[in-house]
Amino acid sequence: MNRGRTSATLSGPQTVLHLLLSLAVTAMLGFMVVLWAQISTQAAAAAPANLAQPLPPLFTPEVRHWGPSIARWAEVYDLDPLLIATVMQIESCGNPWAVSHAGARGLFQVMPYHFKDSENALDPETNARRGLGYLRQMLNRTDGDVRLALAAYNGGPARLQEPEALWPRETRLYVHWGWGIYQDAQAGLEHSATLEEWLAAGGRHLCQQAHANLPLSPSE
Repeated sequence: MNRGRTSATLSGPQTVLHLLLSLAVTAMLGFMVVLWAQISTQAAAAAPANLAQPLPPLFTPEVRHWGPSIARWAEVYDLDPLLIATVMQIESCGNPWAVSHAGARGLFQVMPYHFKDSENALDPETNARRGLGYLRQMLNRTDGDVRLALAAYNGGPARLQEPEALWPRETRLYVHWGWGIYQDAQAGLEHSATLEEWLAAGGRHLCQQAHANLPLSPSE
């Protein structure tokens, strides 16, 4: 008998077992790689869009100052941060102490009757809760139609029952500016002709007031 040969090689059954074990380990590793890729893809898809991105430079520095808060509010109220920034831009230009001649208050220019007696309408978090909560409601009522939601934000739910031709001039201008700025922001533009138009129509003065009231850094 040649014992030296048999001690140096695997027998037939041992060879088959070793091969099966190798195939099983390889298959298991492959399955884990595919599963991890699926989990990563699903997690990325579930992440809120734009929340980690800074606001586009087309918004004025006073609005970009609120970028971290806008990102957080976007998640809380299930809103596009670009839409939040657009509404803030044309409502207050980021001035938390803004009060209009009609009595609208704060960052999102919310009318007093939306607040409880114990609430501070000029507090940014409180103002966002009332203003952005209302915007979310209007988007729900219009099946996500941003133009109609902007009209209702400016003129109340009654605007949703009216033909656009019957909207007051203020509402038509509001929707023109808001929709134009929002579209430019979604397109990733660094400059918005509509925003420049809004600035020339009185928005620049609003932004000057905001600039004076905000602790802007030199980079802003």
